Formats: sequence, C-alpha cells, structure tokens
Amino acid sequence: MDEKRLDLKIGYSCNNNCKFCVVSHKRNNGDKTTAEIKADLTEGRKEGISTVIFTGGEVTIRSDVFDIISFAKQIGYKMIQIQTNGRMLAYMPFCKKIVEAGANQFSPAVHGHIPELHDYLTQSPGAFKQVIKGIQNLVALDQEISTNTVITKPNYRFLPQITELLLSYGVRQMQHAFVHAIGNAYKNFDNIVPCKSLVKPYVHKALDRVQNENVLAMVEAYPFCFMKGYELHCSERFIPPTEIREIGSIDPDFDYTRKTHGKIKSPGCMNCKYDLICEGPWKEYPEKRGWDEFIPVPGNKLKTFDELVMRS
Repeated sequence: MDEKRLDLKIGYSCNNNCKFCVVSHKRNNGDKTTAEIKADLTEGRKEGISTVIFTGGEVTIRSDVFDIISFAKQIGYKMIQIQTNGRMLAYMPFCKKIVEAGANQFSPAVHGHIPELHDYLTQSPGAFKQVIKGIQNLVALDQEISTNTVITKPNYRFLPQITELLLSYGVRQMQHAFVHAIGNAYKNFDNIVPCKSLVKPYVHKALDRVQNENVLAMVEAYPFCFMKGYELHCSERFIPPTEIREIGSIDPDFDYTRKTHGKIKSPGCMNCKYDLICEGPWKEYPEKRGWDEFIPVPGNKLKTFDELVMRS
C-alpha cells in the first residue's frame, strides 16, 4: 500500500476566482495561522507521515509561505508538494526561494491552451502567461511537475491541445480532473459542467497523444465505463491514502470519506466488470443529470488494479 500523505489546507484566500472553484463557498472561513499550520505538520509527523501537500486556497500568496515549507522540511517531510495556480512561480527569484525552502514537487493548474480560455475560467487576466512562465521556471530548476487541468464545458474540446501544450514545455506528469460540482462549479453548473459522454472522445484523444511519451497521465472522477481501452489512466490506480486537515476539521481517512460520502454509484454499477475498483462520479453529477450515460461494462469482475494491469 502507498504511504499515507497529509493534505494540508492552509486556508481559502486566492488571487484567482475560478468559475469552477470547489471551495469558493468557504472563502469567508479565512486562513490558518502560521502556528496552526506548524501544529498540523507536527501532528502529521507524529503519525509517521512524510509527504505533505500544501493546498487551499492559494499557498504561494501567503507571507509565511517560505517559513511553513522550511518548517516541514526541518521536521522530516521528504515530499513537499505545492498545489498552486502557478502565478507566483512566474517570478524566478520566488521560484528559487520556494525550492530552497524545501518544496520539491509542484502541481500548477493549466485550464486552457490559450490565454483567452484559461483566463476566462480563472477570471484572472494574465494568469495563463504567468502559469506557463512558472512551468518554464520549474523546468529550468529541474523540479518535479504534475499539472492539473479541470475538465469543464468551455475547455473539454481542447484537452488534446492542452496536453500538447504541456508536453511542449517538458511536463511529464499531468492530471485531467472532471469538474466537481460544488462551490462555484455548482453555482455555474449549466455553463461549467459538461456531459461526461461528450467529453469521452477528447479525453481519449488527449491520452493517445502521450502513449509514446515517457508521461504519467491520469483522469480523475471519470468512471471506468467511459475509459474503455484507457483504463490504466484512471486515477483510482494512483490515489494514495490521505489525511486532510482543514480549518476546524480533520479527516484521517479521506479515502473512505471520498468513496462513501463524496462519490456515488448506481445499482447498475453492480453489473459492471469494474465495480470493485471504480469509485464512480462525484455524487452531484448524477443528482443533476441522472445515470443514463453510465453503461455497465460486461465481463468478469476485476478485484484489484494488478488484475487490471495484467488484463490490459
């Protein structure tokens, strides 16, 4: 089993206001103090966790960002990931300083292949230019990069072009995550959440582009029934056990919470060969759109991901 990781939500302030933001409804909750973050980091190490993901909100706009990263490194975290919109990484001095503090994996978000699309979705003019420059800076510093692209109605037809763009800048790990309809994404549901069945050919074409590349590409919250021939890219294979620490709450087993409270499966899923390894979609999608798009795949049930790999 993969080692447990700590997902540390440092607060909800952000310099973007994405049309699909899943924590927009939490912005009034504020941010954690430096002391609270260090206490969370210390508790994580007491539990034997050595991987931390700083997320929010936007981590890089905090005045204490170098302090909390340095502290994580000092107390023994080996992998320190920064989930970010990437805008601050456009400044090489900042980039160098955050790496020197101890960050060694970065997950910048790229939601379009052109400025007009990315900036429309993030509602931040100039954001595309900044995140691309940030990726270039990270590549120049030989940092590990794992990009995240949220699949939305405005961008799904351009997933192959987004993938091509990322490859051109040297990205070798990427995730396409189907939009989770909470926060701004729920408020903007009709304009932001595409039909999963319409997304399928574009996801597949994007994955075709990386087949002969040394690239790890994952698709999240997009069930196996839409991924025939591309099952090895389903994110269920890659998500490690996770503890989440938010403002005022701790979830020691997000794996369980995600599967039992966040995602959902229909009665028909029991007849699918992928039933035992597929998590299903985020529950808000079928609550709005129903289950007609989800067609169970016949065959002997796969019990483990190892079986999936062997049969592929």
